[in-house]
Amino acid sequence: MKKASCYLEITFSAILLAFVYYVFIITNNFAPAGLNGIATMIQYKTGFSISYMSLLINIPLSVLAYFLVQRDFAVKTLLFSVVYSVSFLLLQNSNLDFIQYNALGHDTIYPVILSGVIGGAVYGTCFRNNACTGGTDVISRYINRIRPDTNFFAVTFILNGIVAVSSIFVYSEGALNYKPMALCILYCFLSSFVGNLLLKTTKSAYKFTIITPHNDALIAEITTGLHHGCTQMDVTGSYTGSKRMLLICVVNKHQLHDFQQILAKYPDTFSYFEVVNETYGNFKNIKQKEQQKA
Repeated sequence: MKKASCYLEITFSAILLAFVYYVFIITNNFAPAGLNGIATMIQYKTGFSISYMSLLINIPLSVLAYFLVQRDFAVKTLLFSVVYSVSFLLLQNSNLDFIQYNALGHDTIYPVILSGVIGGAVYGTCFRNNACTGGTDVISRYINRIRPDTNFFAVTFILNGIVAVSSIFVYSEGALNYKPMALCILYCFLSSFVGNLLLKTTKSAYKFTIITPHNDALIAEITTGLHHGCTQMDVTGSYTGSKRMLLICVVNKHQLHDFQQILAKYPDTFSYFEVVNETYGNFKNIKQKEQQKA
């Protein structure tokens, strides 16, 4: 049931983003973000549909993510890309021009604000479900995979800067027009802010407290799978008097899904987690420490 809910959220998010692109973006001559922004500029210049370009970009990236990032992440990202592309194509070929918001080059900031806020909600929802919208998000996720303490949205924002600068030349007719770049930056800022808001603060993490008879197996999986260590203590249950091991592990928000998947393998294990607003000091995974020593 939980898995079905996850796929439904991703599917709905893809349809919503396609709606945002059709209603607010393509009629107002700005490239929003990432590789979808590049696809938007290509459609503006050549008429080649965003839908087809999105598939051409995101199918290979999803295949690479399947091997370099994570299989579950790649499958969900591919699902998003396909649903988004099909939804946008259906909207584009329908007779629904009357629902489009065309600011006619004057109050363009309004569609940017609306699309940025909704887009950020879509990005946050996808990432919370171990997926992304494709494009630069896949690249950012790969960077986050090898450096877990890196802020996903900050990396994405930097990559989107390339799109912002490119939009100056794409949308300029004669003299350089800096307005598309400003709109792209505003969109990126709003979508990053809202997406980050959904995932709590930029330095937030999750502290897991686990009581288990399988401490050795759990520690091995956490160490090899997530590259994190644990603090372990011997504890005694006050009711049964039984001996158990208590584990404490802090992981960043992007690893929450993976950690829960590991815990699900041990049904006789009791655990709970707390939100840590910020982490300080030596919060780095074991893989990073090994790389720094090398």
